[in-house]
Amino acid sequence: MNQRSRRVVHWALAVLLAAIGTANSQPAELRGALPSATLAGSSHVTFWGFDVYDAKLWVAPGFKAGEYERHAFALELTYLRDVPNEAISKRSIAEMQRQPGFPSLRLKDWLQALRSAFPDVHKGDRITGIYRPGEETVFVTNGQPTGVVRDTEFGRLFFGIWLSVHTSEPRLREALLAGVASR
Repeated sequence: MNQRSRRVVHWALAVLLAAIGTANSQPAELRGALPSATLAGSSHVTFWGFDVYDAKLWVAPGFKAGEYERHAFALELTYLRDVPNEAISKRSIAEMQRQPGFPSLRLKDWLQALRSAFPDVHKGDRITGIYRPGEETVFVTNGQPTGVVRDTEFGRLFFGIWLSVHTSEPRLREALLAGVASR
């Protein structure tokens, strides 16, 4: 291999490694909240053939899929289309209601919490939900805090949309949990 070919190969490898590093680099909001978190899995979500969002699950060491509600983690959603706040909030509540133990008495409070935490999203917006077991769920939109829900039951049910065995999207769950222990 001549010197010019070697330079091209080195350049191509550098570009590839940079792309891999960017794809797996932790969002800024996690560096303080979950500094040791690593990417467990990701997925591209479509609904009726329309791209909706790309999802990434960030987990701390020791995370176990079957006990997700006992571990700190973050779910990052990068939206691929515009979606109104009301649609996100109502769909979230509907999916939470699929989880066992949904307390109907909290429905109105949780719907209001979601409406407050989520803006109308636009293509390219990124919402990260950070779960701290026994404490709170923090929502960050495009790097800026947008809401906190201190009800611990909320976090279990909200993130159960993606991580519970009762999810309406088992393939999405499988993709997000691809890199973690199942028990």
